[in-house]
Amino acid sequence: MNSRGLILAGLTAGAMLVSGGVIASALNDLPQDAVPVQGTTADLNRQQTPPTAPVPTETPPVTAPTPVNPGDPIVVVLPPVDEAVEQEVAAVAPAVQVTTPTEPARRQRRRVAIVEAIDKITARSMRFEVEVGGRPVRFEKGLIISARACEVSAGDEQVADAIAYLDVSLQPRGVMRGEQRQIFQGWMFASSPAVSTLQHPLYDAWIVGCKA
Repeated sequence: MNSRGLILAGLTAGAMLVSGGVIASALNDLPQDAVPVQGTTADLNRQQTPPTAPVPTETPPVTAPTPVNPGDPIVVVLPPVDEAVEQEVAAVAPAVQVTTPTEPARRQRRRVAIVEAIDKITARSMRFEVEVGGRPVRFEKGLIISARACEVSAGDEQVADAIAYLDVSLQPRGVMRGEQRQIFQGWMFASSPAVSTLQHPLYDAWIVGCKA
């Protein structure tokens, strides 16, 4: 093979590698079909505290007694104060306890949002996972859901809750990505779905919980 043939073969191989990378990148951006999630999510919103390592205890060093010299001053030990006098002093001037405010616990972020959606026409519902920052998930024929964040309430909060930031769009099958139409963007609360919910004549979707 002459040098011209080698150059043409190299250019062809390079073009195939570039086109393969573009196709792989495009496939990663395409939505994947929703897969049902089995089991309940009651324990997903509870904050898990990592185990704490035992604090090592140190034995204080033993100090030798100080020798007493004849010229040292004499220390006089006073007798204990009468208990009645201590009670009277405590009643007149009670001790003041100073409490240090504790810092509130922070919410834990999770990598998977548990979403439930329903098709109002067919009455078919499904609970499925959406990875935070990952590929969008398609429900039924064209409901596309992406998750940007998902976190659970801290241990000191009164209500165990899950909060997720979702992007919801419509895209029929066979239509290019540029044809998506966004119908919702914002935070959803598992404990209060009516606060921020998807309003659409064909679909309903809401956050159920977060998964590590």
